[in-house]
Amino acid sequence: MTSTDLVDGGVLPLDHVYTDAGGANLSPQLSWSGHPAGTESFVVTAYDPDAPTGSGFWHWVLVDIPGSVTQLPRGAGGGAFTGLPGGAYHVRTDWGTKEYGGAAPPQGDVPHRYVFTVHAVDVPKLGINDEVSPAVVGFNLAFHTLARAVLRVTYQH
Repeated sequence: MTSTDLVDGGVLPLDHVYTDAGGANLSPQLSWSGHPAGTESFVVTAYDPDAPTGSGFWHWVLVDIPGSVTQLPRGAGGGAFTGLPGGAYHVRTDWGTKEYGGAAPPQGDVPHRYVFTVHAVDVPKLGINDEVSPAVVGFNLAFHTLARAVLRVTYQH
C-alpha cells in the first residue's frame, strides 16, 4: 500500500487530523497492488491502538470496496463521499459517524500510532450492513482476509 499523503513511519499531516484538533479531517489518498488471486473485495480501516479507551479507537471502516478498485482519492471518506467506489459503504466509527474521522489524541499525550490497513477479502460482500460495529467487521474479516497491507503514521496534539 502506498499513499501520496502518508509516509510509512512518518507523521500524520494536519489535513488528516480531526477538525476540532486543528486539521481538515480528510481521508488520505491510498493505493494498493499485489493482492492475491481470489481477492473479490477490499476493506479499508484506520485504527489508533494508543487511544486511552482500553480498546483503541476506530477512525475509519470502509467495507465492500469492489475487487477492481485499487485506490481511493484523498477525501473519499468524507461526508460527501466524493470518489467512494460504487457499492462501498462505511460503518460507524468511534466518532459516532459513518465517515472518516481524523486523529485527535488528547493534548499533551504521547504520540499515538495510526494504522491504515487495506484487507484483501475473498468474498465480494462481507454480508453485514452499515449498522454493525467495527468489531463485527473485524470478526468477519478474520474469516475472509486473504492478505493485508498497512501504513503506520504517528500524531501528537
